[in-house]
Amino acid sequence: MNQMQWNRREALLTGGMGALSLGMPGVVMGRDQVNESGQAVRAEKSCIFVLLCGGPSHVDTWDMKPDAPVDYRGPYMPIQTRVPGMMINEMHTELAKQADTFTLINSMTHPGSISNHFDAMHNLLSGQSNKRVQQGIMNDQPYLGSVIARHRPSTRNFVSNAWLIKCVGPPVFCAPNIGIGGYLGSAYAPVFIGSAENHPAMPNFEPPEIYAPLDEARFGNRRVLLDQLESSRYDRDKQVKDWSDLRAKTYDAMTRAEGREAFELHREPEEVRQRYGMHPLGQNLLLARRMVESGVRFITVNGWTGQAEHDKQGPPSSSWDMHGGNMGMGNAFGTGSYGMGFCLPRLDQALAALLSDLKERGLLDNTLVVVTGEFGRTPNVLKQDPPGRQHWPQCFSSILAGAGIKGGQVYGKSNRYGEYPTHNAVRPEELAATIYHALDIPINDPLDASGVFRSLTDGKPILDLFG
Repeated sequence: MNQMQWNRREALLTGGMGALSLGMPGVVMGRDQVNESGQAVRAEKSCIFVLLCGGPSHVDTWDMKPDAPVDYRGPYMPIQTRVPGMMINEMHTELAKQADTFTLINSMTHPGSISNHFDAMHNLLSGQSNKRVQQGIMNDQPYLGSVIARHRPSTRNFVSNAWLIKCVGPPVFCAPNIGIGGYLGSAYAPVFIGSAENHPAMPNFEPPEIYAPLDEARFGNRRVLLDQLESSRYDRDKQVKDWSDLRAKTYDAMTRAEGREAFELHREPEEVRQRYGMHPLGQNLLLARRMVESGVRFITVNGWTGQAEHDKQGPPSSSWDMHGGNMGMGNAFGTGSYGMGFCLPRLDQALAALLSDLKERGLLDNTLVVVTGEFGRTPNVLKQDPPGRQHWPQCFSSILAGAGIKGGQVYGKSNRYGEYPTHNAVRPEELAATIYHALDIPINDPLDASGVFRSLTDGKPILDLFG
């Protein structure tokens, strides 16, 4: 058994706690890292992956084309950020102030002819662009969070891989391996937290059962009993000490309060909560920051911004699938639930608050922030009433910050209409490799749970993004 990492099944079996179902996904722990005083310290690196489900329009957000014809550029104008030459949507007034914190990639692309959410999500989250089904066999590649949980499990939290709001709405927006951990198995799948009816912007938000308060007295009694049993066996079986040490670490992880306290958002000053925004995206990003502080290694945040009170057309699922009239989602440039006039200010508020908050707390150096959709939107506006844009996997934009990423730069370039990359194209493979590199994951040593070598991605990290 690897002495540096222990999976959840081994921990529960050897610990004899029996408090959680062995079928519970996403619960993977490593050995504690401690300081000189014997106190646990924060995990080395974490990632907050903001997934703008549905695919935001790159030409209306971070790769604007003001000199293109109006049928392409849309109604918005760019504004200058604090980084010379970096221009973003005029509604990103707060994000513009944080531009020296992040790198903007304007040359993301999916190779091949895909056009649906399902396959685009799979490519993006797996770091692979090969076909999802080959010869009738489902591609069982695990997703980014599962790989992180396998190679860098949390040392202080019973959860290593979490997903805040699982693809709210139709399953069309979910990738095929989202809840199974791929070939790594369910132990490395994410723990899903929240829903459209239960999210942290609500006063009665409830965390998942795994973080429910424990009966510590009962656990304590069981621990004493196990200590007695193992003490009597120690002389006969010296390996018992290794198992006993693991059980102690399991007990500590399950009873430590900080994992549960991450969900107690009322502990945050009201000013901080308001800065993030009292909407699903804002409060989920605040919760993600608190989960990083509690030791969770990879947190995917669904970029759902909520629903506009005056216009609740379309399912409460993705926010960014802005087709317009042909899908019954209203004006993509309006202020409805699927309108950039509603979604962009909320994204601007929440993301800017997250970046500044991480920086102020000294967390940005060890926390990678990734913000991306699964693809972009058609450079040309659909000629319909109300207007919108269709799926466009050939070109889109992403933001990266923290964990060594150099701020204040634009990487890659698209053509004058935003149709395709012209410089430094970045596939899902390169993005995944860059994420693994930032989080110290050994790309060249990827072993599955049975010890079989499998390629995580054939991409190479983009070292130019690092300062």
